[in-house]
Amino acid sequence: MAEKTIVLTGASDGIGAAASRKLVADGHTVVLVGRSVEKTAALAGELGAEHFTADFADLSQVRALADELKRAHPRIDVLVNNAGGIFGDRTRTVDGFEKTLQVNHLAPFLLTNLLLDTLIASRASVVNTSSAAARLFGSIDIDDLNNERDYSPNKAYGDAKLSNILFTKELERRFGRDGLSAVAFHPGIVRTSFASDTTSLMRFLYQTPLGRLLGLLSPEQGAQPLVWLAEGEPGTDWMPREYYEKQRVAMTNPQAFDEQLAAELWRRSAEYVGLPDDAG
Repeated sequence: MAEKTIVLTGASDGIGAAASRKLVADGHTVVLVGRSVEKTAALAGELGAEHFTADFADLSQVRALADELKRAHPRIDVLVNNAGGIFGDRTRTVDGFEKTLQVNHLAPFLLTNLLLDTLIASRASVVNTSSAAARLFGSIDIDDLNNERDYSPNKAYGDAKLSNILFTKELERRFGRDGLSAVAFHPGIVRTSFASDTTSLMRFLYQTPLGRLLGLLSPEQGAQPLVWLAEGEPGTDWMPREYYEKQRVAMTNPQAFDEQLAAELWRRSAEYVGLPDDAG
């Protein structure tokens, strides 16, 4: 297996940490990106890996992260947009956006676009961690992406995970001809710190003994599809533009197949984060 340089966000905990351990063990160069300075540094010390920290609730930190990554790594074979979460009451970030939208969608959208020249030159893969919540709770109103009219933690999270899939499809449509490949996946219901900061009923599934009774996956099990996609070859091991569950193409929210919605979400996301929308 050829060694790859893999940038992995949300790497300090959960499936991100488990995937990082496996990818390093398999001989890849893994660049860890996490929000927690302490957790990210500890994992980096354990693995002997390079690491960066950034809070995706602050887009200035995402821009600084992109600059650091471009300076340090002229080649990136895989970008794994794994950072995300579900939160409680509706709050705005320092950038003025609903937090769930920004952390799960706008921040990785910005990071990917700022690294685009490097990714295209590297003929890279972009792997987006999505969720079955896109199908269960997602219902995007393109004129209310911040969910000012109809907020709940579940809907905001479902919309954000649906946005990850729409972003995957539009990224591939725009830049697939240039050698970039994009894919989205659901890791399964994994026993991690996920949902610890929310008022959503998901907290009772992830953070109480109920989850153990229902057979939540271990972080190592949840990391398996991420590792499979990161190590695999697009077009051979997996198909670009698709959404995967259990390493198979899976059905998701019908809105995920709306090409006009995908294009408009890209346009509005670019406007929100201050990027030009100048690619076809």
